[in-house]
Amino acid sequence: MVSVLPPVQYFKRLALDLLFPRWCLGCGREGEFICGACRQSLKVIIPPVCSRCGRPLLSGPASDGCPGCAGWPGDIDGIRAPFLFEGVMRTAIHELKYRNLKALAPLLAGLLYDYFTASHVPGDVLVPVPVHRHRLKERGYNQSALLARELGRLSGLPVVENCLIRLKHALPQARSSGIEQRQSNVTGAFTCRDERLRGKSVILVDDVSTSGATLNTCAGTLKAAGAATVWGLVLTLEL
Repeated sequence: MVSVLPPVQYFKRLALDLLFPRWCLGCGREGEFICGACRQSLKVIIPPVCSRCGRPLLSGPASDGCPGCAGWPGDIDGIRAPFLFEGVMRTAIHELKYRNLKALAPLLAGLLYDYFTASHVPGDVLVPVPVHRHRLKERGYNQSALLARELGRLSGLPVVENCLIRLKHALPQARSSGIEQRQSNVTGAFTCRDERLRGKSVILVDDVSTSGATLNTCAGTLKAAGAATVWGLVLTLEL
């Protein structure tokens, strides 16, 4: 995994590691948030995958997508992810998202960058999936924005924030009971406040995709505002 830090940042991180040693989220071993052995246990998505939702296919490649994407009325051009939302990766995302462990963002973004460089997801700008201002106030940060900033630093792609914004406050998608409720949660939930993304090939960055409803709604909003293409690049997919 690529990790290039400026000297000041490197020494700050080194000092923090000395004061607050890191423990593996999988096995509890001191040293890293995810040790080498636990990285080997991550549930990697192995091709072939659905050309649309990015989920692994049980049979051979399907140009028309998997059965769950039959008819695919979606606005998003495709979703890709390196891992399933299981095991250590599930724990890591919960720690980043709900327990203020923002120090995890560089590691997780590095894993996403390794996948990004190998998968060639098309795009010239990164856009984090936004959270509603109420959730941002209670959490203090947007975990998707943390990932996008780190991914932008590694990839050299610009990160555009505060263009795509969330208008509607709803339950987190993971707590919704089914696909219909998840779609209802995000219908009319987003808008673009300006035209910075007009003509751009956008890569939406998020931590986890459940049904794909959030990414698809964001894509529809971005395309209505003039975006040329929109792909979703997420750390994990929930089956």
